[in-house]
Amino acid sequence: MPQTKPQHKDREVENPTDNSAAVRALKPLHTTTGLSDGSRLQIGKTRLFHGGKLLLTNGISTVEGSSGGGIARWATIAGRQMPGGIGASSHATAIELPDYGWRSYGAAIGFGDRLEISYARAALDTRDAGTALGIGQGYTFHLDTFGAKLRLAGDVVYGETWVPQVAVGIEHKRSHDGALVRALGAADDHGTDITLSATKLLLAQSLLVNASLRYTEANQIGMLGFGSAAGDGHTLQFEGSLGYQLSRRAVIGAEYRSKPDNLGLGEDDWLDIFAAYALTENLTLSAAYVDLGSVATFFDQRGGFVSAQVAF
Repeated sequence: MPQTKPQHKDREVENPTDNSAAVRALKPLHTTTGLSDGSRLQIGKTRLFHGGKLLLTNGISTVEGSSGGGIARWATIAGRQMPGGIGASSHATAIELPDYGWRSYGAAIGFGDRLEISYARAALDTRDAGTALGIGQGYTFHLDTFGAKLRLAGDVVYGETWVPQVAVGIEHKRSHDGALVRALGAADDHGTDITLSATKLLLAQSLLVNASLRYTEANQIGMLGFGSAAGDGHTLQFEGSLGYQLSRRAVIGAEYRSKPDNLGLGEDDWLDIFAAYALTENLTLSAAYVDLGSVATFFDQRGGFVSAQVAF
């Protein structure tokens, strides 16, 4: 009998090891791996530290740790993440004045470009002024600031030109020098600021405009305690910023911040003239001329401000 030739279907020859338990275990799980989508860190559908914002539109870090300008809080959210992602930033700042030295450092996390959580530790070195104040040469005040900010509406860059990004926030501050600030006349060594900010980048004009209201009782932003034993408490203060974008990497501008004088020491409003430059997508350097006016009876405290911020 004639033999029937076996029929062979056109298909690839399977390697039995491809379906082995070891191979299956090593295959990436795109919805749960920490290194899915190439090398981008990801948990589920949330991308970690995958920046997409335009340069400088996440602001720089303020002396209190939140995103904004150097001395004024903005409605921006820390980090370079886009909606649906998580970003972060950290900073170090130094201010040199005729009679004082300021140092601060901190970090912030941005969730989905909607919520910001921040922390900063600040130190004010009194140097020779400490002797004149009767607290000892080089006495250093310390202040912790814990912040949160929630974007309510709008977008810094996109949307209608006349609709800014609006955010509400809080900053809870704690002095490490409770006995001393009370001796200076403060009512408390801790306090909470409430802020409302509106920020917009007008791309056609290369202008950034910010206005913030701050409900506060902080003395020298909290470094000298909060309120006064005489009963002075929270008041509404204003913070404003105006920036001009020279290029996508460089911006110059000015800021103003009003402040209460609860202790009767002649506490002045603050202002600065600043420049910021994004060396890379993640590293921004800032420098400014600052005028802090009178600080604890020492007048004309004008000097230099430098800050470095890393953001993802």
